[in-house]
Amino acid sequence: MLTWGSGEHLVLLIHGMLGAATQYHELGPALAGYGYRVVAVDLPGHGAAAPGETMEDFVAAVVEAADRRPALAIGHSLGAIVLWEALAELRPERAVYVDVPLDGGGPSRRSADELRAHFARSRAARNEGQLRGSRPGWSAEDCRVEARAAEQFDVETAVALERSYAGRPALRTSVPSLVVRADPSRYVSAERARELEALGFCVRGIDGAGHSVWYGRVDDFLRALDGWL
Repeated sequence: MLTWGSGEHLVLLIHGMLGAATQYHELGPALAGYGYRVVAVDLPGHGAAAPGETMEDFVAAVVEAADRRPALAIGHSLGAIVLWEALAELRPERAVYVDVPLDGGGPSRRSADELRAHFARSRAARNEGQLRGSRPGWSAEDCRVEARAAEQFDVETAVALERSYAGRPALRTSVPSLVVRADPSRYVSAERARELEALGFCVRGIDGAGHSVWYGRVDDFLRALDGWL
């Protein structure tokens, strides 16, 4: 877990699969500059956190990291799904979901061995040299922290989660909610964006951003949060 700032109001940051709290190394201090106390959590099997197995383990880690009711909770990819599942216990005043369709789904149909091989390949591919070559908009520090997070990533935690999580599609949200998507996005199509808006979500895009939309685009991401900070 990482923290920045000492404000009265809390912003909670939740990373995605193969990530860690360190992926907010630039965004965390930027949000603290708005007067918040900012906390980035390591999910089970990621960063410095112990392994886990179920979505309940992931939700518990997020709830435990919040030392007060968050004024704002931001979840990226898997972290956005965890945030959605944690809403009732976490009770944030506002929620931001980053580049995730929130369309539910079910447990993976792939076998444990297939998932194990998939996550092992993904982890091996996220080395610093590969990231520098494939993510030209990322800083050297972005590449370094993502490569280190991949080294720390526990494959068995991801396999267990994928095999057990049943999914829960978004219905009308209980708190003011914003979806920030890459534009275009591999994960949140224009059609899904319209569906989310019909469900009461505000949806904003960042032109040309990657899946981790703030990498190389922190100022653009902060502009996308206009009215939510």
